[in-house]
Amino acid sequence: MGIFTKTLLQFFIEICIFLILTIIGDLIYKKIKVKWAKSELTNDLLPEDEVHTLRQVFYLILMALCFLNIFYNLTSNTIHIYYLVIFDIILSLYFAITIDKSTRKNKIIWLLLIPYGAFSTVLFNHSLTVILDILHMTLFLYMGKLCYQKFIKYTQSHGLGVAIILLFSIVFVSFIMTQYSEHVNALDALVMVSNSFTSNGYAVLGNSIAGKLNSILLVWGGYVISGAGTATLTAAILTRHFNKRFDELEEKLIERDNKNKN
Repeated sequence: MGIFTKTLLQFFIEICIFLILTIIGDLIYKKIKVKWAKSELTNDLLPEDEVHTLRQVFYLILMALCFLNIFYNLTSNTIHIYYLVIFDIILSLYFAITIDKSTRKNKIIWLLLIPYGAFSTVLFNHSLTVILDILHMTLFLYMGKLCYQKFIKYTQSHGLGVAIILLFSIVFVSFIMTQYSEHVNALDALVMVSNSFTSNGYAVLGNSIAGKLNSILLVWGGYVISGAGTATLTAAILTRHFNKRFDELEEKLIERDNKNKN
């Protein structure tokens, strides 16, 4: 088998794998989206303001992940290659699932979203072509721009402030600085910054990847829930106070009406 034929076969295999993963992801995503839309769980657990804030942060995180993917591909010696491969595949698959694939433009975007270099590393232990990797990275600049535009549009349409950009920027810059100042990989840096930001201690780390991911989940999950709990408790206290005042005012109005009638 010639080199050209072998390369075409590898392209075909990678496209088929990514297509199958996209189809499966589409089905799961649509099912979750429909089920979540019918559920009132969000309103029961989180105040509306908290939900808007989380959506703001979500768009910023997606934007940051796009730039991190480019950064790690340019400086792959600072992170284990298989961490980068898994990160690239998962992020590419997310965007491939969530974009509207009915237009010609987005179909081209879908083709460029395929992480050819990551798949080649996993399946064939080498990269196919540098040009495709460059196009893939360039596309993530575009996806990062789209995420930022969605953030601005969502913020303006819901009357939210953009001060959260400053807070997010501080965490993001600290995350990058921690990797180089402490000579740790990205996952350790994320755990350290998360623990430091939420006042749980700077150097609290797990010994395994699963433990570190679990630590991040617990730290940020606790941070969000505690904020939501505080907001819910405050809202409940204020609601009870003003309901009591309204009841007193209503009683006075009724007494006044009765006096006027007499």
